[in-house]
Amino acid sequence: MSGEADFLRRLKAMVTDPAARGLADDAAVMLTRGHQLVLTSDTMVEGVHFRPDDPPDTVGWKLGAVNLSDLAAKGAVPSGCLLSYTLRANDTAWDREFLGGLGRCLKRFGMNLIGGDTVTAPQGAPRVLGLTAIGEVPAGQIIPSRAGARQGDKLYVSGPIGDAGAGLALLAEGKKAPGELVRAYRVPQPHVTMGQAIALKAHAMMDVSDGLLIDAWRMAEESRCALEITHVPLSEHYEAIHGDSIEARMAAATAGDDYVLLVALDGKREPPHGLIEVGQFKRGEGISIKLGGKRVRVPDKLGYEHG
Repeated sequence: MSGEADFLRRLKAMVTDPAARGLADDAAVMLTRGHQLVLTSDTMVEGVHFRPDDPPDTVGWKLGAVNLSDLAAKGAVPSGCLLSYTLRANDTAWDREFLGGLGRCLKRFGMNLIGGDTVTAPQGAPRVLGLTAIGEVPAGQIIPSRAGARQGDKLYVSGPIGDAGAGLALLAEGKKAPGELVRAYRVPQPHVTMGQAIALKAHAMMDVSDGLLIDAWRMAEESRCALEITHVPLSEHYEAIHGDSIEARMAAATAGDDYVLLVALDGKREPPHGLIEVGQFKRGEGISIKLGGKRVRVPDKLGYEHG
């Protein structure tokens, strides 16, 4: 059992409040004064979730965006957020640019900064940045979780897969083009409006943060279904440098940082505009892959795992 899995197992043993949803989802839900509050929290660590040479304004944007993506997956309207920030001595320029990027993201999606905390780290320690985001959903409206997919449901994503992973790989090689791929990694765009539009129709919904395969597998596991992946949609920018082979699609499907929505919908109904079918839920358990009519071996590593 990995370090994260063991830690989560111990946390789940402590959970009694139904708002926590058994820690099986990416957000907590509280009912208060006629509406439901959706709460989510994400932490980014320098050298793990962002590169030390990433422009600080893009780091600020990304911290806001990854939290907004979790709200999008619940169909929530962004409301407020709390910032946890690590200061470094004599680094006010980095702090200023970070806040500029974060502020632009919050303004773009209508989320207000309402509090938080700052600490000063020892010299040379990596930055640890956290945001807790709050969204609202009307009382009585079902909030989709990562569980709830049913046999016969189809699985969809709200955009192409693999661009951010390709952008990160380019930066690791000292390259900055195609710029669209680098921007996908540094400045993700959460699908907030789409999440609100399709939440009422979704049997299950989450965002793709750790990789299409691993997040789809998590949805299937929580829903107690088997899942067959049949398509990995790629952007023209990704295909321009990696092609559209099965190998290229598998690399994209395990890369992570996509922040598109992953949605299970009734397989007998026409999906909302903008969604791309990537698989189908079936009876049983586990995940299988069939691309271009060919069976593909499920890789040992499905995506990014924390610890």
